[in-house]
Amino acid sequence: MKLRSSLYIFWLMAGLQLQAQAPQELDIERQNRGEVVKPIPVSMSGFTGEVDSVIRFDLYVAGFEFVTDKPQYTIVGKNNGTVEGRVNDAVSQAQIMVKAYNGANQRALAHTLANDIIFAITGKKGICLSKIAFKIDRGGSSEIYVSDYDGHGAAQVTTDKNQVAMPAWVPGQRKLLYCTWKHGPTQIYIQDLNQGVRKGLAQYPGSNFSPAVSPDGRRVAMILSKTANLELFVCNIDGSNLKQLTKTKEDESSPCWAPDSSTICYVGRSGLGERAGLYKISASGGEPRRVRVGNVVNLTEPDWSPDGKSIVFTAQMGSFSVCTVPAEGGEAKILTEGEDPCWAANSRTVIFTRRHKNKRVLSLLDVPTKRVKDAAQISGSCSQASWSR
Repeated sequence: MKLRSSLYIFWLMAGLQLQAQAPQELDIERQNRGEVVKPIPVSMSGFTGEVDSVIRFDLYVAGFEFVTDKPQYTIVGKNNGTVEGRVNDAVSQAQIMVKAYNGANQRALAHTLANDIIFAITGKKGICLSKIAFKIDRGGSSEIYVSDYDGHGAAQVTTDKNQVAMPAWVPGQRKLLYCTWKHGPTQIYIQDLNQGVRKGLAQYPGSNFSPAVSPDGRRVAMILSKTANLELFVCNIDGSNLKQLTKTKEDESSPCWAPDSSTICYVGRSGLGERAGLYKISASGGEPRRVRVGNVVNLTEPDWSPDGKSIVFTAQMGSFSVCTVPAEGGEAKILTEGEDPCWAANSRTVIFTRRHKNKRVLSLLDVPTKRVKDAAQISGSCSQASWSR
């Protein structure tokens, strides 16, 4: 659907001018010092039904808190045919945003307005129109699904009727890499979501899994057992020019990329019996370097933030915990109980898997405030979410 937006300026009196307002600064870096950032207090009125609930969900996930007393910003709108909204600074009374949208899809219009509200107040782009891919387990099989970031509109995109896992987006495209057991040992496929066509990317003898596409969309990191041990490899996005990066006696796993596509972070061990840790290696080859994480142990599933500042990962210390550490290394911080973390494009929000009543559900974590919101519930166990960028 193509959305049309128009900006309306309301004059309260002759000569009144719309005052420029500096965006609210959100100190995301405080997360790595273990500090919890307070949500931005706002009040909201005028919206009804689905539009109201969508905007409230979006703003909560983005680090806002709805209050009735002393809001920092007031949001007023309506959704009678069009969806309209305006934002005022409650202290200076300056109007900092006025927007209106036309279209049939009220949910999409609400997400669009929420993105504009977030940008008007924080100066940061919203993620409310982004997509996620994830796997759903039902009985003895699983399939890959794609939905809006909040879990709504889930659509099945694979029909393997077997076990599938580890979806990974190709940046800027409607293409997914994923693993399948349909033909026996694990193989990696790439699927075009627009055309519904898929083809094999890595089908070497043994196991082929954990695909991770570089942010520039040109290369894929993966784990292969074609040389007996599970080693880290990299190839072009079409599967050509395969290169082995690690040669150890221990198994490697879970590669992810630095934002500049030059370096890969992965899980490895320095020797027999050693606990798993995070390592970095140049995508062109070289010696791996261990990332210091402090006292957290049994690490897996790292994901490098798009701004390059942080790596989020899973640690198992009794239960599974989602943790973050500065990309250059440091003392890791436990954020919440869960696993399978993946950054959004804003380097602020993380989607992860939470275990609840014998099933897995997808949840959204606002890292600075450490607040969690579950995505829409879908039949089956949901896990391994990958965020489009």
